[in-house]
Amino acid sequence: MTTWEPVRRVRAFEAVLDRIESRIAAGTLKAGDRLPGERQLAEALGVSRASVREALRVLEARGVLVSQTGSGPDAGAILAADPDTALSDVLRLHVGLDSLSLDEVIGARLMIERWSAAEAARAAGPEALSRMRAALTAMDDDGLTPAEFVEHDTAFHVAVTEAAGNRLIAHMMRALRASVRHYAVRAVTDLGPWPAAAQGLRADHEAIYRAIAEGDPEAAATAAESHLRRVYPTTPPPPPS
Repeated sequence: MTTWEPVRRVRAFEAVLDRIESRIAAGTLKAGDRLPGERQLAEALGVSRASVREALRVLEARGVLVSQTGSGPDAGAILAADPDTALSDVLRLHVGLDSLSLDEVIGARLMIERWSAAEAARAAGPEALSRMRAALTAMDDDGLTPAEFVEHDTAFHVAVTEAAGNRLIAHMMRALRASVRHYAVRAVTDLGPWPAAAQGLRADHEAIYRAIAEGDPEAAATAAESHLRRVYPTTPPPPPS
């Protein structure tokens, strides 16, 4: 005999969330669209303004909405186009709470970096290579502090990931880098005297760039892994493919 589970009682704000998420899934709401004002939305859905307000707070916390004050045509929150901030905030909090270890984050980055470098070697065009080269040129400044160097380092790795052609992977890379920025600065600082350490890091990036520019996926993936293992020597090996 089939066992029936009790129907879960849904709170009003959860029903509002469901309606908004359903429209996003159906494609009738897209990034950049503006939701109706709080009062209009409450009337249209037959719920209280408090329920609408709570649902919008949840979506804003998830990085799906950007709050907007005002009335008339300027009323209503806007659907966000960029998930980077929400992803990096979640990762940063979980690393800080030790729900995720730094090794796990770096291990995930290693898999993404290897794949991205190999795909970039297959797909990168002149514009993508130009963005990588611009980041490399910025790294050549001997006066950079470790923190400033990491900013250009991040720009290079993001450019590589974008060149691979998968937007989700690119968002994940930006989120991963933003979530562990503090650890990245500390890691490069721990490599030894800074001028010499920076020189070694530049050589790593040049090797990645050269392999991508020459269209050699295997060499690009190997160079990306070698670079990460220099900075994070305790990173466990990636799982077998």
